[in-house]
Amino acid sequence: MTPEPGSVRPPVVLGIETSCDETGVGIVRGTELLANRIASSMDLHARFGGVVPEIAARAHLEAMEPTIRAALDDASMTLDDIDAVAVTAGPGLAGALMVGIGAAKGLATARDLPLYGVNHLVGHVAADVLSGEPLELPTIALLVSGGHTSLLLVRDLAGDVELLGETIDDAAGEAFDKTARLLGLAYPGGPSIDRAAVDGNPNAIRFPRGLTAPKDQARHRWNFSFSGLKTAVARHVERAETAGEALPIADVAASFREAVVDVLVSKALDACAAQGIPRLLLGGGVVANRRLREVAEERAAAGGVRLRIPPLELCTDNGAMIAAVGAMLVARGDAPSSAGFAAESTLDASTVQVA
Repeated sequence: MTPEPGSVRPPVVLGIETSCDETGVGIVRGTELLANRIASSMDLHARFGGVVPEIAARAHLEAMEPTIRAALDDASMTLDDIDAVAVTAGPGLAGALMVGIGAAKGLATARDLPLYGVNHLVGHVAADVLSGEPLELPTIALLVSGGHTSLLLVRDLAGDVELLGETIDDAAGEAFDKTARLLGLAYPGGPSIDRAAVDGNPNAIRFPRGLTAPKDQARHRWNFSFSGLKTAVARHVERAETAGEALPIADVAASFREAVVDVLVSKALDACAAQGIPRLLLGGGVVANRRLREVAEERAAAGGVRLRIPPLELCTDNGAMIAAVGAMLVARGDAPSSAGFAAESTLDASTVQVA
């Protein structure tokens, strides 16, 4: 059962993450990472050029039990050693979320364990506490993935998170996937564009930087938009095809990537300056992008901002980050979520735990 608040032994929490196409199960003891197992269904979606919700949900069903067993084996534990269960309640794909929530509820009920429905986005920030170094708060957090591009002000991971800005159309990862398709590159688009851009000139084409004009500052200062950038790439490709010219894929890929990275880093560092917080944390699967990390490191250092990037295996969707949020809530003595909580596909980042 759950240790009393202030107990010497940190709580052992099993976390389940199924917000998109990866079935993640993690186990943590306090802030110590014990297991982090991920079963991805990415290959099933590749021929469609993006995640198909129905396929993702079915894959979660098939992967859930073996992934839980593998995580327990990695941690050298049984279910008798688990103090609580945490699960992603949102945001994410509704059907995929329901699979994880159903599994978590069944497990918690069968073992008489408290259950915490937590926020996927907050989980990406919490992943950093598993790196072995304390996370200094408050911090600005930039979360960049296939489904989310969000800028957060995090004062307290267990209960005080403010959404500063988010994408108003395509997320950055989604823009990478769609642009890769335009260029005839493989899914997922992030790694493909990264490889194609190696020999390209990032300044060859000046693609637009969405929501960065002076007129956007009042309403969209920290929001993101990548649909216009994607359209600009499509028009560039169309012009080359119409003119019968060879498309310089390396230059287009490098210039597109540079535009995305420029917007992400510029807005994040602007938020640091405006909020008076010289700390920035990056999270989400797109953080695997080499150029994003390079530019963030360079500009953060130049601006006197301390940059934190969790280990890359904790940046993609995973159950360990969900377990980390749950462990914080348990340690603080927060009550579990109600038995009837549902999936919330558009859950706001300010809601750390669903009731």
